[in-house]
Formats: sequence, structure tokens, C-alpha cells
Amino acid sequence: MEASNPATQPIGALLLQRALINAKDIDKALAFQQKFKGRFGAILVRIGAISEDALLPVLAEQLNLSLLDNRELPAQPEMILNAIRMSGLAPAWFQDQRVLVWEGADGIIRCASRNPIDSNLQETLSSVYPSHKLSWSFARTQDVENSLKLIQPGSHGESHDEIAHLRELAEEAPVVELVNNLLSQATDDGASDIHLEPEERAFTVRYRIDGVLHTRMTLPRERFDAVASRIKLISGMDIAERRLPQDGRISTRASGIEMDIRVSCVPGVNGESIVMRLLPKERTDLDLNSMGMESDHLQQFTRWINEPHGILLVTGPTGSGKSTTLYAALDKANNRARKIITVEDPVEYKMSGITQIQTQSDIGYTFSRALRAILRQDPDIIMIGEIRDLETAEIAVQSALTGHMVLSTLHTNDSLSAFTRLLDMGVEPFLVASAVRAVQAQRLVRKLCDKCAIPAAPSQSFTEATERIKVRAPHLFQGKPGWRVAKGCQDCRGSGYRGRLGIYEFLEVTPHIQEAVMRHEPIAEMLKIAQQQGYRNLREDGLIKAWRGHTSTDEVLRVTGMGEGGEIL
Repeated sequence: MEASNPATQPIGALLLQRALINAKDIDKALAFQQKFKGRFGAILVRIGAISEDALLPVLAEQLNLSLLDNRELPAQPEMILNAIRMSGLAPAWFQDQRVLVWEGADGIIRCASRNPIDSNLQETLSSVYPSHKLSWSFARTQDVENSLKLIQPGSHGESHDEIAHLRELAEEAPVVELVNNLLSQATDDGASDIHLEPEERAFTVRYRIDGVLHTRMTLPRERFDAVASRIKLISGMDIAERRLPQDGRISTRASGIEMDIRVSCVPGVNGESIVMRLLPKERTDLDLNSMGMESDHLQQFTRWINEPHGILLVTGPTGSGKSTTLYAALDKANNRARKIITVEDPVEYKMSGITQIQTQSDIGYTFSRALRAILRQDPDIIMIGEIRDLETAEIAVQSALTGHMVLSTLHTNDSLSAFTRLLDMGVEPFLVASAVRAVQAQRLVRKLCDKCAIPAAPSQSFTEATERIKVRAPHLFQGKPGWRVAKGCQDCRGSGYRGRLGIYEFLEVTPHIQEAVMRHEPIAEMLKIAQQQGYRNLREDGLIKAWRGHTSTDEVLRVTGMGEGGEIL
């Protein structure tokens, strides 16, 4: 059956056909439109149902207009200035309307806007260019603003300090739309964080995608106060406070996904640096089987989360996926036959069948105080967001020794350092040795993009290192090697990578390790014992993934670093 002509269908129907929005989004947008008026597509962006990046290609197809990217817009400011001078209108008018004009080599005036079908806009420009033919195209707001920024005067003026004015700015439709579009676009790109960084004459928006920051747009500095005020307003912060750090939280819908967003605002020299951590309310990736654990590690990890008592620690730096691993472990252990309680700061994902407690240090409800209370709640499994101090560590140890399974995280570089960290906190060696059952260290490496990754032979050092691992774990090397390197394509935005997976090192606390801990043996001695019982470090686990073609050797070394003296292992 022949597809319907897009030009004859409403934009809502087209977006629904492409599964870019759902029926609830249409109902919500129609109710908003009835009350406040406005174009349907712009309303969808404003309510967080879709990003501008997803909307504009469909609009362009529906209206049979081209969608220009930043490479097709004029790079020379003089081209824009000449067209503006020719119009007789003030540059501020073009800034306000967010429309870009320039004269092509064929004498046609090109007009690019996010809303090129605006009748008022078309009438005005037709009247100021009476002897020219006009050609209209769609362009993304950020691309238009980046081009218009080239013709702005150097001065960026004073920031507005009046609370009433800041609140007024935060409620303006263009600001609301911009902030919602930032969130929707970040969701579409699979970003974990959004960074807004003010500078002297501009502010930059960067997304952290697969653990690496990417600059997405640079906007005029004058717009920053309004954007910052909007974010502070909806996250429950004090708009007037600019001298002290603040934390907030937003619960919203971005690109059709329900989101919890943690917001951090820290004063800097050029203004407040704002970072938003995006936390989808529904997680479909909380599955231990799909997180990159090798078969032997997965078997060990699954066995230990089903133990009746003891401490299982997951270690690594911020952003290494520790919380996701613990949530996946709880999901696996949650058979409704055991009482599971978590103590977190903050609660990142809500899970059914589990009692989750949010600490509030500002009123004295700390980890240690919450832990004392939950021990009277008859728990079988306790998850502590992080062991940060001696008091929390001691309660965790006592809980483990009195019949509870305790899952928690520590900030250490590897699994063996977890013992040193606990001992440095002041926990007695015999308590650490008897309570801790296993430690898993982890990192996240980027997966190669399957669309563009190309086969490549590794260096001799990598081949030799992999052969040494194969001797100890032959069951992990099935089939032929699949070494590949990153290339870059449109699908992965030129990075060569798309998505992430974990690399792990797992240390089981055997009697030999217990004795070494009680004797305060240095890490080098404990490493020898661990290697005798099949221990693999993070770099070795990463090389297994590289051998299979899941990631590259460059990425493994980026995440794990080189060994001492620059050797691979």
C-alpha cells in the first residue's frame, strides 16, 4: 500500500507514525495549544515530548522545504551583514526573530529559520527585499544563533540582578523552549550529563556521551542568566543566590522519556557552572547478563549476591557504573522472598519491591543514622550507596557479621585497594577480613560503532599480552580474533564509538587473602596471592573485549592507563 503524502497530513500524525511521540503527547499538546495558542511542533518541544533535532526533519519533509545544517550556513559574517544592511532593518530585529539572511551567488536571498512558514516573517522580509526572490529553509535554532552571534557587537552588557526580572526571564517562552530542547536533545543523543559553562562573551553547552564530553552549542553570554534562572527555578533552587553552590532536582519528561534530573550549580569566575545528571525513571538496562561481565565473573558475582551474609564491594571512580551494577544486582536478588532496603544519597532509580531511603544530611539524617534505623526493619539485603566514613563502615561490618548481606561502593582505583581504604578509615583488620566476601572493580569503555569500525592487526605487545591471558583463561577465547579500530561515521557522530560496556576485575576473599589482610600485607603481596587464584585486572579484561572486537585497544588504554614503565600488562 502506498504511503500517504506527508504534505496532506498534520505534523502530529506524521510524528506518531514515526514513533517519535505517542498519543498522550498529542492530547497534552492540543490542550496546551487550545489554552495558550502557538504552533503544534513548537508546543511539543516546549512540553518535552520531542527534541528540535527530531522535529525539524519531519517538518521539512511535510512542507517540502530543505533543512540546512551549520555547514550550509554562511561562515563569513560579512555575507549576513550585507544582507541585513540591504534590508534596512536593525540587526536586533533579526536577532529577536531568530532568522538568518544572506545573498546567494545567484542573487536569491536565502532565509533560514526554525519557523520559516511564519506569515509575519515572510511578509516583512518580502517587503524589505522587493526586487529579490526569497528562498526559505529550516535551520536549527542553535545554528541560527551561532551565525547571528558572528555579527553581534563585542559588548555583552551587565547581568540582571533583580530577582523579579530573572523570574520574568525564566518564564519567557523562548527560554522555556530552549531549556526543554536541551533536555530532549541530550536524551536523543544518549547523554548522561549536560554541562553549561559560562565564559566572558559566550556560554557553552556540552553533553557527556559514552563518558566523553562533546560540545553541542555555543550561545551568546546575554542568554545565560535567563537559562540559568530557568534551570534554577524548575529545580527548586534560589534564583537570587549566585555566591554559594546549590543542588536541586527536576522531575520532567524529555523526548518522551520520564526523567529525574540532578542539578548542581557552582559559582565560577564568569558565572555559575551548571551540571545536570540525567536519570531515566525507567531503566531497561539493569540486567547483569548484558553489562559485559565475562562468564566466570558473572557466575562469581551472581553467587555472592545470593549469599546470606557478608559485604560485597563495587569500586571505581565517579561515572564508572557502580550504581548501575548494584541496581542490577538488587534486581537479580529481588525474588520477593527477601527484605531489601537501600540507603542512598540520592536515590537514583526507583525499584518496585525494594524499600529505598534517601539520606538528608542537612537535618542530620546521615548514612550511619539511617543504617541504625533500618537494622530494626528486619532486612535480608542492605545496599549502602557509598561507604564514606568510619562510622558507616563499622555499621556495615557489624551488619554483615550479624546475618545481613551488604552491598556497597567505595572510591578506589582497583579491587585490592579496597582493603587499604577500609583499614585507613580505622576498621580493625580482623573485622575487614571476616566481613568482606568479595570486591569488584570496574570501568566503562566505549563500544566500537558496528557501522564503521574496521578490522586492524594489533601491535605485537597486545598480541603477546593476550596470549598470556589465554593461558590462564582459555575458555574466554572462542573462535577467531576480531581486533578492530574506530573510524567514525554519521551514526556515531564521527567518534567511532557508540554505547558502552563494563570491564571488571573480581577478587574473591579466600582464606589466603584474609590472612594477608590481617597481617597488613602490602598490595603487591596480595596481588601475587590473587593471581594464583585466577585474578584478572581491568586492563586484561579490557583486552579480552578488544580481542573480540567489542572495543579498541586505544579505548582500553584510555580508560585503564599504561602499566608501570609503559608496559601493556
